[in-house]
Amino acid sequence: MANFLTTIRLLLALPVALAFANDRLISAPILIGMIVLAVLSDYFDGKVARANGTSSAKGQIFDHGTDFLFVTSGLIGCSINGNITPILPALIVIAFAQYVLDSYYLYRQKELRMNYLGRWNGILYFGPLFVVAFSRLELGRDFSDLMEFVASIFAWLLLISTSLSIIDRTIAPFTKKQTTLL
Repeated sequence: MANFLTTIRLLLALPVALAFANDRLISAPILIGMIVLAVLSDYFDGKVARANGTSSAKGQIFDHGTDFLFVTSGLIGCSINGNITPILPALIVIAFAQYVLDSYYLYRQKELRMNYLGRWNGILYFGPLFVVAFSRLELGRDFSDLMEFVASIFAWLLLISTSLSIIDRTIAPFTKKQTTLL
């Protein structure tokens, strides 16, 4: 059941990305509904896996990889449409690659090794998607310039926090405790 919930999010990634790239492809209410469905599936997949005793390292990489694909492709769509800087999705690719590589190869763990800032970034990457989607609603159109500005600022703040997370992961192996600070 948990993998089914994650699969829902995976199947939504491409249509959501295309909808952000072309604001005429999918109506704003449907786009918001798709994002809400993705967030709910992300929230419940881990809970279901733990409740059923089916959580595993493979399930974790499927979940986190799907989150990565969903938010990164959605943010790429936003950047194609000029809503956010294209630097953010590019930096997320670097951060996720580092997350996977240092977890499995540097620390030789059998599961992903999270850090505090990276976890919050993963959650907050959905933020610009919601703001841009809401700016497309009839009600939001009166404030679309403001909402697009907010999405842009949100993206730049995430770019900074993602950079800090990358730096933290880079220097962590050289600290005495070899733990991440953020």
